[in-house]
Amino acid sequence: MSWTDERVETLKKMWAEGQSASQIAKELGGVTRNAVIGKVHRLGLSNRVGGAPDPVKSKADTEPRVEAKPAAAAKPAQPAAKP
Repeated sequence: MSWTDERVETLKKMWAEGQSASQIAKELGGVTRNAVIGKVHRLGLSNRVGGAPDPVKSKADTEPRVEAKPAAAAKPAQPAAKP
């Protein structure tokens, strides 16, 4: 199997549509998922525009950050009273 111009164009189109490497490999035939991933990286296509949705953000990621205030300096302990 060789990467013809037509196969590369198909890969680029499907990748931009958000298809998985496995789906692209099946469509192209004669190529593995890993070969598709390697070609994508060599072509510099790793950043998808319409790819998978963002992972669920944790509560910490969605709440505004509050700057921590430095703790007040500890006051020196008072000496014990003499009897």
